Amino acid sequence: MGKYQVDAEKLLKEVGGKENIAAVTHCATRMRFVLNDPAKADKDAIEEIDSVKGMFTNAGQFQVIIGNDVSVFYNDFKEISGIEGVSKEQGKVAAKQNLNPVQRAISVLAEIFTPIIPAIIVGGLILGFRNVLEGISFDSLGGTIVEHSQFWAGVNSFLWLPGEAIFHFLPVGITWSIAKKMGTTQILGIVLGITLVSPQLLNAYSVASTAAADIPVWDFGFAQIQMIGYQAQVIPAMLAGFLLAYLEIFFRKHIPQAISMIFVPLLSLLPTIFAAHVILGPIGWTIGSWISSIVNAGLTSSLNWLFGAVFGFLYAPLVITGLHHMTNAIDMQLVADFGTTNLWPMIALSNIAQGSAVLAIIFAHRGNKKEEQISIPATISCYLGVTEPAMFGINLKYVYPFVAAMTGSALAGMFATLMGVRANSIGVGGLPGILAINTTEGGGMIAFAIAMLIAVVVPIALTLFFRRQGIFNKLDPVDEKTGELYVDELATAGAGANGSNPNAASFTASMPTSTETATEILYAPASGKIIPMAKVADPVFGQKMMGDGYAIQPTDDDVYAPVKGKITSIFGTKHAIGILTETGAEVLLHMGLDTVELNGEPFDILVAEGDTVTPTTKVAVMNREAVEAAGKKTEIVVALTNAEKIDRLVLTEVGTVTAGEELGEAEINS
Repeated sequence: MGKYQVDAEKLLKEVGGKENIAAVTHCATRMRFVLNDPAKADKDAIEEIDSVKGMFTNAGQFQVIIGNDVSVFYNDFKEISGIEGVSKEQGKVAAKQNLNPVQRAISVLAEIFTPIIPAIIVGGLILGFRNVLEGISFDSLGGTIVEHSQFWAGVNSFLWLPGEAIFHFLPVGITWSIAKKMGTTQILGIVLGITLVSPQLLNAYSVASTAAADIPVWDFGFAQIQMIGYQAQVIPAMLAGFLLAYLEIFFRKHIPQAISMIFVPLLSLLPTIFAAHVILGPIGWTIGSWISSIVNAGLTSSLNWLFGAVFGFLYAPLVITGLHHMTNAIDMQLVADFGTTNLWPMIALSNIAQGSAVLAIIFAHRGNKKEEQISIPATISCYLGVTEPAMFGINLKYVYPFVAAMTGSALAGMFATLMGVRANSIGVGGLPGILAINTTEGGGMIAFAIAMLIAVVVPIALTLFFRRQGIFNKLDPVDEKTGELYVDELATAGAGANGSNPNAASFTASMPTSTETATEILYAPASGKIIPMAKVADPVFGQKMMGDGYAIQPTDDDVYAPVKGKITSIFGTKHAIGILTETGAEVLLHMGLDTVELNGEPFDILVAEGDTVTPTTKVAVMNREAVEAAGKKTEIVVALTNAEKIDRLVLTEVGTVTAGEELGEAEINS
């Protein structure tokens, strides 16, 4: 009998049986199902299975978190179900059956923009900083900072260089990302993008102010084509990028391999460049202008308060569905057409509102140490612009804080819209978003600061009110699974005249008894920058579903053991290693994010199962260049997966560290 046979049988039953499984695979920690009918999966029953640490649905896949032993669990599941697994990529393809056409389109849009969002965020921060330098007049200086200081004037001028590279040349990033997503030649995507923004062309920002007779043309004698650039334009770049990809795929199939290296790029690239400037560019520009004009009109009309309130209220649900990815394209088009965007400020306010609702839950559930491991990092994450840990970890669990946050976001968005708040570009959401606010239009930073205050105060007040009144309430104040009140309820409910609590005895009996603890020293598995677990860009790690820990953004390829212990498992695709320490901590060393599909190619494992390792033991070499070329992140994650034994984890170091450096410690109970 397999180690997990009983739990595997339960999981097979609760996902709807063998006939409901279209495909199944696994990665380092998760079982990944594609279900014919996702509604047949009994999530409550699955959550009760001992081996299951959590679950979520993403991109059409129903993912069940098992932990380090997922490969063993998978083998037992395959044995009892008789279902042969598929590769992760095949699983993604199969998952598309659970997406409707709109969801598929949004999924494609997300896959295009996700790789270039870091650059856009950096550009937004740069514009925000330049906004402070040149856009704000300080009474104490008698003008702006750049007018007062030659040094800061030089800094401001220098920062225009990366800002221009990111936003004016945005089509290059889009066409490259499309080529990467479609599996076609990425350098051709880059070349296509450059032909859309070449300095030889009339800059898109100058078209409106240039007389038609002065626009340069390519003169073919019988016809002329205007030489217009598409700087910062989104839709023309997307249309051209997809045409290039599909032409390359077509010619690959029909041109003999012996001459394909010459004729496939030639016949794909030249027609696309021509079509981009004659057909796709003008059409895409027109479509983009329509979209941005409609959105801008809605947010500047007499009913702008209603538009702002509705968008503010619905943005968080859009995040759940994935539809929020389309706002990136709309924001960038608004900036291209109007110089600023009135949509992005509301997105930043929604992030703040979600974090504020979790802050109220932290106060209401004070003393619930287990929940604080999720809620506190989630709040910080939200205030810095990442809402998923807060929404999925706390707000949607209880429902009423989610509604409170949506309401606060609606009121803040309505106020910001009424005050005409606009942003120079998208940037870091949440509290730092104020840096991106335009100071010359509408209410500027002061109005946005008031809107931020609304997004903090209203969700907190409504969360506490809804909780006390039992409105939109789920699992709180009484947990439906345990039937027990939370700590703060036990401290007050039913107290007599002398302050006694009749529930105290039962509560004390339910608390864990004291156990012996041991200290496990934690080390840096690589040289680089420490990343708190809550900021790891993966929902399983970032929400600590696999346990607490930390990550390193490495600066070289060498990977070392993060603890002293014995190698218990090496994943088949070489990207993850399990270690058991003498104190009983089960440690997962995970190299890169979502690297299971790389099939071990960037990794060279230097140890074997059963080996004893120390922080000076080099356990692997990760080819970071190959990982990045595959579009994956290189963060090295260290997770203590047997969370029930971890009493406390403290990191004493921040910033940049070297491999083998002591980072902190964890208390392990026996």
